[in-house]
Amino acid sequence: MIQFEELGVEESILNSIKELGFENPTPIQEKVIPLLLDENTKDIIALAQTGTGKTAAFGIPLIQKTIVSVKKVQYLILSPTRELCVQIADDLFSYAKNDPEVKIVPVFGGASIDRQIQSIRKGVHIISATPGRLVDLINRGVVNLSHVETVVLDEADEMLNMGFRDELEAILEETPKSKNTLLFSATMPNEVRSIASKYMKNPVEITVGKKNAGAENVNHICYLVHAKERYPALKRIVDYYPEIYGIVFCRTRKETQEVSDQLIKDGYNADALHGDLSQAQRDVVMNKFRIKHLQLLVATDVAARGLDVENLTHIINYNLPEELELYTHRSGRTGRAGKAGTSIVIASPREKSRLLQIEKQLNKKFTFAHIPLGKEVCEKQLFFLIDRMEKVEVDSTEIEPFLPDIYRKLEWLEREELIKKFVSVEFNRFLEYYKNTSDLDAPEESRVGGKKKKPSEGFTRFFINLGRLDDLRPQSLMGIIGDFTGKRDIEIGDIEILKSFSFFEADAQFKDMILKSFENQEYKGRHITLEISQSKGSGSDRPRHRDDNKERKPRREGRFRDDKFRGEKKFHGEKKERGDRFTKEKSSGERRDRFPHEKSTSEKKEGFNKERSRGEKREGFRKERSSDDRIERKRKR
Repeated sequence: MIQFEELGVEESILNSIKELGFENPTPIQEKVIPLLLDENTKDIIALAQTGTGKTAAFGIPLIQKTIVSVKKVQYLILSPTRELCVQIADDLFSYAKNDPEVKIVPVFGGASIDRQIQSIRKGVHIISATPGRLVDLINRGVVNLSHVETVVLDEADEMLNMGFRDELEAILEETPKSKNTLLFSATMPNEVRSIASKYMKNPVEITVGKKNAGAENVNHICYLVHAKERYPALKRIVDYYPEIYGIVFCRTRKETQEVSDQLIKDGYNADALHGDLSQAQRDVVMNKFRIKHLQLLVATDVAARGLDVENLTHIINYNLPEELELYTHRSGRTGRAGKAGTSIVIASPREKSRLLQIEKQLNKKFTFAHIPLGKEVCEKQLFFLIDRMEKVEVDSTEIEPFLPDIYRKLEWLEREELIKKFVSVEFNRFLEYYKNTSDLDAPEESRVGGKKKKPSEGFTRFFINLGRLDDLRPQSLMGIIGDFTGKRDIEIGDIEILKSFSFFEADAQFKDMILKSFENQEYKGRHITLEISQSKGSGSDRPRHRDDNKERKPRREGRFRDDKFRGEKKFHGEKKERGDRFTKEKSSGERRDRFPHEKSTSEKKEGFNKERSRGEKREGFRKERSSDDRIERKRKR
């Protein structure tokens, strides 16, 4: 196995990293360090998971190449969050322990900018920064990047996900064109590829493992439950793993705080980490978690970036992330340093398609498990208690004075009775809580897929007259729901984006709010129609009308029918998608042959044709006559 000495690392840095416990370089360090120490350094794209030693891979060479006599910023490291920025700076301080002349300054928001300005003006060689604060310092004229030799973009995919593209480009424009750019990322989405192609020159691409793949030592488990059972399922999972030490990931700050508060209320050692906390509060929470005074850290993806916590046993996805690439980041926080880890997903049956996408991305399969029953949880806790008792160390010197009184107090108990009472002291609360508890698993038919006969339990299914032609996507649909309702925590279920219309499920308790908030709304200049859809799988997804319960007259076979809601025209069984956009009509002669009783379009709109283009004419005709009017005329004929 190769040693750090063979990579060309200097003696002073070798001594520093040996004190930190570094023995052999990781695969990413083995590949990157020699390239950066080379005199003709090239641009590098390095793809590797969180926890693979990326900071040392670029940090050690930067410290070694720093010219301490030049009192200018020579190296710049950009990262997405305060935690990661500070962690990188702390690591670099450790590597440069025997090189005190190397000046390193972390620059990040949420802390005193005046103190950071003072540190920079004293002289700095390496800056570790978040994009927002660095742009502020550049605009103030405090930071000069004209002598930067290398820029490192760490967690580049996450910086772009967080919306830092403009800041990144503004910073990179301030640096010399002759600089080297190093891009480190766990995944390689198109946005990262775009930045690389714009600012990097023939980069060397290094991949440790497969692109966008997860850590090899992580076991991926999925529990399928209905949305209302999500928190009870979380509690049962945590109870089933008594020695759990992990992170629970939530989507929003509000949900993070709510889950954390509920766990604390229920007696768990937990706390929250999200963007609404001050830097001092975040430091307190992280210190408690690192020394294991907290068993569970409930966090958002943004707040958890840069957390360097060893020996995590579990990652729990309370909700799947909106960007599936984030699952790779989440799960990569466990299973490090050759140790096994477990990534758990609590999902609803309607999310199976997203789970399949993650499986394809990771090239791994989820183990679909059943939520532990109350009896199974109690059994697991009981034997955990017995194991602790077996392994506990007894301080005989300290306990000896109390033993005579203890023996006298318990001498009337038989051995079996004493064991039962001892165990029950700790165990009774689990027995009481899980007595007569129900099965939380989603029904089997929901687990294995297939068409549902109705919307997911607790959800209402909606029809909306927007589709792919309107550039509607799941993310944008969820966005407008949040914008119109003013609530970002409405549970959204299955989303089906079709060509000219779509369907989505939402938490039933917000049904009236959603309907009311969409009244008189527009999307990209288009008036929105939102209605409640009939049950999925019932043969029609048309919205309900007031007269849906009235008896309908059977249609004559072969009659023309314009279905307003499904967006289809039907001619003797033929189907042609129409939606709210006009498709190319058949010639007027062909229509006259098939429908001799109907006037041609030109006859109906002869005057109108002379003033407007064909597309404008059709749009005007659509607005002038509703589908219901045309249906009524054809019935009379």
